[in-house]
Amino acid sequence: MQIALPITASRNTAVIGGLGILLLVAVVCSLTIGAVSIPAKDVAVILLKKLGLFSSVEVNSTHEVVLNAIRFPRIIMTLLIGATLGVSGAALQGLFRNPLVEPGLIGVSGGAAAAVVVVVVFGSVMALPSSGWVYNALVPLFAFAGGIITTFLVLKLSYQAGKTNIAVLVLIGVAMQALTGAVIGLAIFYADENQLRTYTFWTLGDLGGATWEKLFITAPLMVASVVVQLLQSRSLNAMALGEAEAFHVGVDIERTKRTIVFFSALGVGVGVSMAGVIGFIGLVVPHLVRVLFEPDHRLVLPASVLGGALLLILADVIARTVVSPAELPIGVVTALIGAPFFIALLLNAKRKQEI
Repeated sequence: MQIALPITASRNTAVIGGLGILLLVAVVCSLTIGAVSIPAKDVAVILLKKLGLFSSVEVNSTHEVVLNAIRFPRIIMTLLIGATLGVSGAALQGLFRNPLVEPGLIGVSGGAAAAVVVVVVFGSVMALPSSGWVYNALVPLFAFAGGIITTFLVLKLSYQAGKTNIAVLVLIGVAMQALTGAVIGLAIFYADENQLRTYTFWTLGDLGGATWEKLFITAPLMVASVVVQLLQSRSLNAMALGEAEAFHVGVDIERTKRTIVFFSALGVGVGVSMAGVIGFIGLVVPHLVRVLFEPDHRLVLPASVLGGALLLILADVIARTVVSPAELPIGVVTALIGAPFFIALLLNAKRKQEI
């Protein structure tokens, strides 16, 4: 005799499964599309050869080099960054019970960006290497440090009467963004032409710098960020009823806050160090999941992981094909998608307050 799953559980499984299938299709399409078009058959054979299968099958050597050296690391980095931004936005929105909160709004992205720019411009003054695995390891660490410092400053300054004041948090987050912007501007003032060019491309978002060496260092950090935040679904569901109610059902409120803030800063900071500032993924995806399905974090968090990865892959495909053989900055594409949605979200909130 089969045991019927609860409707909610079966629906969540269907939603997550559907998003997983869409993500798989998007990954295959992304691997075939680009300046060098590669048939899906060749993609499958090359991937299987990496797994030790069909090693005797011959494929186009150019296609194999392009996939192994460029597209495979790029698609993995895109998946990780999109998943990290999506789940971080969902966790932070659940933590503060506000759909307008996202990593950039509370200082994570700005702090990480400022730290990376300081390393790029003043690294030689601080006797830091300008290339190699040490440099690739230091940049994510500086990005994480910058993101976590600014985030905890925002949280500390917005703490009032034993709880976080959301209105104050948003205002302080805006002020912190202005402050980190000033630090970036100061660094640019002292940058040479090469450093300025590097910063300009980086700040608009660039997924083209993925390498296996960088992923070896940064992928474990982003995976850890995603996994730990996925484990917070029960606590976030309880906190949706209010902090007092969550405390009475056994949730350690302050520990949950520290965990989510720390690991969202870790993941987003590392993502910023890899690809620059990519906005709106952490804002748009979690809100769409809540609107289209339900606010249960057992669905929202994993769906935001898949949705964030899916949206960033689609944006990357657009960036690589619209002006081919050139490439649009990925941050421009995500902003064109996310900014209108953000404005619509604000107008909808305003209309509800007027009713």
